[in-house]
Formats: sequence, structure tokens, C-alpha cells
Amino acid sequence: MMEETGVRILVVDDERAIRRFLRASLSAHGHTILEAAAGREALSAVAEQRPDIIFLDLGLPDMDGVEVTRQIREWSDTPIIILSVRDREADKIAALEAGADDYLVKPFGMGELMVRMRAVLRRVWQAHRQEAVFQSGELKVDFTRRRVWVGEREVNLTPTEYDLLKLLAQNAGKVLTHPHMIQKIWGSDLIGADHLLRVNISNLRKKLEADPARPQYILTEAAVGYRLRLE
Repeated sequence: MMEETGVRILVVDDERAIRRFLRASLSAHGHTILEAAAGREALSAVAEQRPDIIFLDLGLPDMDGVEVTRQIREWSDTPIIILSVRDREADKIAALEAGADDYLVKPFGMGELMVRMRAVLRRVWQAHRQEAVFQSGELKVDFTRRRVWVGEREVNLTPTEYDLLKLLAQNAGKVLTHPHMIQKIWGSDLIGADHLLRVNISNLRKKLEADPARPQYILTEAAVGYRLRLE
């Protein structure tokens, strides 16, 4: 998770003019903008690009935004703010019950959107700070700053590698099955997810272990999954 500047924002809207407006306005505040014009494209972007927050329209061409929210919530806690012309109470309730964090009716002012975004992100950051640091032996993971060390050596991880390590650390000592890990990191529908999991675990071991062939931290439970050793 980033500071309040430099946030990675996924904008999901089928109207190009709205995406352009949000890109211009939000980029001016130092944020990185990712875009999707449809629901399935948005699901792939969340899995592959790891945004810090999602701005989601409900009226998408291939699937309703409420269903997009519901599917994201099956495997990700990335904050979601709905931006929609639908102003009925029933629509707001449906989106929030599906897992959205906030709901803003179009047209909206950028000032209000920025305030809503900061409020949602602060709640997420505070939740992360409650479990700030994990340590096992010489391995240390700082969840607040998304930084990792082995002894005095800081380890640079890709976003996916970090998310995998965080998942293992938050369940240290517990065996996590392959399907569970894939669901949490990529969602269940990503083609080739089994291979991606093996590749990323292998890369993590190369970066964390003194001898990747004989891992001390990320242990394999044959034909089941992986477990992070807890000392």
C-alpha cells in the first residue's frame, strides 16, 4: 500500500470521456492510473496489476458492476468505490452488500472523490498497521511499508511475490493449498494460474533462501501446497 500520493488507481468505466477526465484529474495529484472498459477486463487488471483502489462504474457492457464487485471480493480486499449514475437506495445497498467500500453518484466533484478515496485508504492502512511486522528467524516482513529483509539484506520483490509472501506470513505455520493460494492471489478463472504459482514460489525462494533447493522458510507440502515456517 502506498502513501496518499502515488496511489495505483484502477478506473473501470465504459465511457472513454470519463476515464480520460479521471486520468487527467488524478494524475495531477501524483497518482498512477490504470484503465478498464469492461467487467472481465477489470477482473484481469485487479489480478495482474494490483491496484491500491478501484473506481468502478455499475453499467458495464459485459457484466454489472455489482457482480464485478462480488467476484473481486471472493479473493481480494482491494478497496472499491462505486461511481454510478444510479441513485436509488436499492442500487447503493446492493453494491455495498456485494463488498463495495463507498458509493458516489455521478456527476460528482473531484474534491469529494478525493476525500472519499483518502477516507477509504486510511481505513485500509489502519487495518494493516494492526499487524505491522512479521518475523521468522532472519526473515522480516513489514506489512505497513511493504518491505522485506533477510537479516540485514533488504529483498526486492515484485508485487505478486510480495502478495504471496504476505499471504504465507499471515498464515505462518499453516499449510495453504494450491487452490486457496491461487484464489487469493489471482482469482479462480486465471488461465495458467498453477504455473504462475510455481514460478513465483520458485522466484521467492531464490530471493529469500540461502539454498533454494533446501528451503528453510517456504516449505512444500507434497501434492497439497506450501507452508511458511514459523520460528
